[in-house]
Amino acid sequence: MTGTTWQGDVDRRTLPTTVRDDFPFFGSPEGTGLAYLDNAATTQKPAAVLAAVTDYYTTANSNVGRGYYRLSQTSTERFEAARETVRRAIDAEHPDEVLFTSGTTHAVNLLAATLGRRLVGPGDRMLVTGMEHNSNLLPWRRLAEQTGAELVAVPVDADGRVSADVFAAALGPRVRLAAIAHVSNVLGTVNPVREMIAQAHRHGVPVVVDGAQAVPHRQVDVRALDADFYCFSGHKVYGPMGVGVLYGRRDLLAELPPYQVGGGTVKGVSLTEPVRYLTGPPRFEAGTPDVAGAVGLAAALSYLDGLGWAGIREHDRTLVRHAVRVLGALDGVRVVGDPARDPAGIVSFVVEGIHPYDVGGQLDRHRIAARCGVHCASVFLDDLGLLGTVRLSFGVYNTLDDVDRVAEAVAGVRPGFWTTEHPTTRFL
Repeated sequence: MTGTTWQGDVDRRTLPTTVRDDFPFFGSPEGTGLAYLDNAATTQKPAAVLAAVTDYYTTANSNVGRGYYRLSQTSTERFEAARETVRRAIDAEHPDEVLFTSGTTHAVNLLAATLGRRLVGPGDRMLVTGMEHNSNLLPWRRLAEQTGAELVAVPVDADGRVSADVFAAALGPRVRLAAIAHVSNVLGTVNPVREMIAQAHRHGVPVVVDGAQAVPHRQVDVRALDADFYCFSGHKVYGPMGVGVLYGRRDLLAELPPYQVGGGTVKGVSLTEPVRYLTGPPRFEAGTPDVAGAVGLAAALSYLDGLGWAGIREHDRTLVRHAVRVLGALDGVRVVGDPARDPAGIVSFVVEGIHPYDVGGQLDRHRIAARCGVHCASVFLDDLGLLGTVRLSFGVYNTLDDVDRVAEAVAGVRPGFWTTEHPTTRFL
């Protein structure tokens, strides 16, 4: 890994600017002077990641697991080395517990079609929380419709949190599986997933964890969590788009049928005899995988490890608490939830009497990129009684100056097109 390393105390204004030098985007015409605060949607990529992907394509590009020749073996070695890097990053016990996917959405759909189909039938229940992103809601909603099962949302409290006790009370003999967010993509709420998993296991219920918003902000240890399944996306953790990870305990993966079938998934096949599928990752990685994406994801995880997780966590705390303070001091602005309680790099707010899209437009005019709307979590926003929010989501390259620019822009916001012409419209 090449780049900046955080050691000791975090320099609250200048060091993230030094970290920003590791990201070529911020030296581009579009990136220069931009306060990029939409990291929960996707992150910019450090030079180390871009170099790893380029190096793969220029020195090792070949298909994996299919060629006897040396170049194919080299490509396969790079691919499996990336798997090992991911294993170490999340402290999985075995490399074959790490499956490469196209992202969290793919991973959850895979589990709904395999684990869900195996466990769930008419009259059974599946638990989600009331804060789920659509990618950890719609696959289970569709499974419920297909099987006659019931999908139950564990309620969220006024601060946007799920209590482990409330989750435990929802468990019972009809519950067959649970799917929960580690960190809310709307409010940055950190759920007590270790306690929730322990409660579920007491009832024999496996748990799927959506870790897309957790992995960029904290060191995740799947064994310490006693996780059954844990999913995340590469592009949210400074890696390439189009690659992600599904961690599954080896004994549980062995019980699942293939999700997609095709090249690289079988020991042998004929037109008359039963198909003999491979075990481990090849069983679930049909066709040609995104080898370069996996290599880039491994480089991203190594980059974060090189920065140091203690510094990353302190940086998150500094930015979140500063944002809560300066936004809360503005007339008519309300920070939603309690993001400073256990900061995970996200702060959502609303401006009284002004549509979130008008606020987003004001920020854009000040060269601030932030998400506004329902954040693919309209069920959660409905429960909060909100049309939408403006979401600031921080990365390792953001500074306190970025936050101050937001406060200055919001202080001057006025009702615009959306507030006056389409006050109840939402679609993002």
